Formats: sequence, structure tokens, C-alpha cells
Amino acid sequence: MTSPADASSPYHELKAELAHLTTEEFRPELAEIDQLPTLEITRIMNGEDASVAGAVARQLPQIAAAIDAAAERLARGGRLIYAGAGTAGRMGILDASECPPTFNTAPSQVVGLIAGGPGAMVESVEGAEDSKPLAASDLAALSLRAEDVVVGISASGRTPYAIGAVEYAREQGALTLGLSCNAGSPLAAAAEHGIEVVVGPELLTGSTRLKGGTAQKLVLNMISTITMIRLGKTYGNLMVDVRASNEKLRARSRRIVSLATGAPDVEIEHALSATGGEVKNAILMILGEVDGPTAARLLTESKGHLREALAGAHKV
Repeated sequence: MTSPADASSPYHELKAELAHLTTEEFRPELAEIDQLPTLEITRIMNGEDASVAGAVARQLPQIAAAIDAAAERLARGGRLIYAGAGTAGRMGILDASECPPTFNTAPSQVVGLIAGGPGAMVESVEGAEDSKPLAASDLAALSLRAEDVVVGISASGRTPYAIGAVEYAREQGALTLGLSCNAGSPLAAAAEHGIEVVVGPELLTGSTRLKGGTAQKLVLNMISTITMIRLGKTYGNLMVDVRASNEKLRARSRRIVSLATGAPDVEIEHALSATGGEVKNAILMILGEVDGPTAARLLTESKGHLREALAGAHKV
């Protein structure tokens, strides 16, 4: 029963709001989980995790529509910008940071913003997630443009920072996506493309770093990966725009050229040398039977799409 003191508390309204979120629900059947053998807890947790893919599957039409819209903006020179607080913000930064080595994107093309700034990646910044103006300020610092795509991320779907990012982005004419783990969320309502992956109550009550975080990672993987596929960053399922920044990636570059062309090692080394180590250009040289400068020109004309460039090479 709610006492008058409880009703007057500044947290009473928020407490009531959280009580209606599926991600915050208490699960009585797990109230004794700390008494179970470790192996049994791992089985329960594994079963919980297995349900996340199904929750994502139910949102695939919404995810696909959002990706198509995002790819169109990025094809016009826009950026993909993630914005979230806590775990959600960290997931965005993780996905963004993997794009340069995987797809040879500029660090400024896919960006992750976290409430409280870079330091919040490893240490909580109190109160930052509650500020809509902070999100607007962070986006303004990036000189947001209409060609950009802003993805607000929040498991609850009510985090002010994520909602503020989406609201500010819409005001600037940017495309907006809202990714949450609750149905009927304010975040999804604020965005042009709402994606609500309802994973249900967590193993630990309210700990959305679990199923919520897993769902966010799966969806962000889809958004960035498929957008890059649409931008011509792959050839089939090969990462032909990979940036060979270390020995492992240099070896992978040679393997990718080999898988794409079937050429002998000597020819692969010659092509990579002639193209400055650019995998896509090397493949075009070999399969299109053109020299390095011609390969570069054809890829520029095709806006980086290797299949289109190959068609052009066969007409040369």
C-alpha cells in the first residue's frame, strides 16, 4: 500500500512508470536462483539468451525498413550516429568502433555517443542519462546534417538522453531510429522508425545489460552490417573494404582476394602492390583484367560497388 509520504516522493512517478515496463518485471520463479547449483543457473541463463533471437525476428520488417532508409542517407554522404546511456551507449560505441577496420569507413562516418562522454564507457556518469539537452548538445557538436542517421538506443525506451537525441535529430531533418526493448515506448514514438525488441523480464530484475544488451547488439550489428552491404562495402560475403592495419588483417586481405578470384599468390601480391593494398581494387584488377589506375577509376564511377565496376571493366 502506498503511504502519503511515498506518493509525495519525487521518485513515486518514476517508480510507478518502471513497474509497468516488461524489462523491469520481477520474476518470482527466480527468487531462489542464488540457492541453485552453478550449472543449473548457467542452463537457465542460456535458455533466457536463446529467446532473444526470436524477439529480434519479430521486428525484422521494421529493422529492414530502417536499414533501407539509413543506407539511402549514407549513400548521400550522411553519417550513422548512435546515441544512448549506460549499456545502450556502450553498445553503440562498440558497433561504431568496429566499422573502420571492418569496412574501411572513416572514424567520423559511424559514431557512437554515450551520455556523459567517453569516460562513461568505463565509469558511470551520474545524471547524464536524464538530460535531453545534453543529447542535443552532443549532436550539435557534430554539426548534424539532414543526410545523417541518428539511432537512439534505450532498453526501457524512456531514457531522456536517447529520446532527446532523436527529437533534436528530427528537428534538424536527420533520419531517426528508436531502438528499445519495451512495447509502446516513448523512444519508438519519437523516431521515424521505431524498433521494439521485447525480450521480456531479465534474469536479474531490471538488469538490461543481459537480454536487453544482447538484443541491442544483434540489431546494431544488422543496421551497420547490412547498411555497409548496401553501400558496396562487401562482395558477396567477403569484406572487400577491410583495412589491413595489422598482420592478421594483411593475411586476411590476401585470403579475401584469393577467395574472390582464385588467382595464384604471385598474381595476388602483384595486384595488391599495384593498388596500395586495396583489396577491392586488387580483385577488380584480376577479375576485370585492368590495371591499377583503371580499377580505381571504375570504382569511383560505381561509387565503390565492385559488381558494377566489374561490369564496366568488361566493357573497357
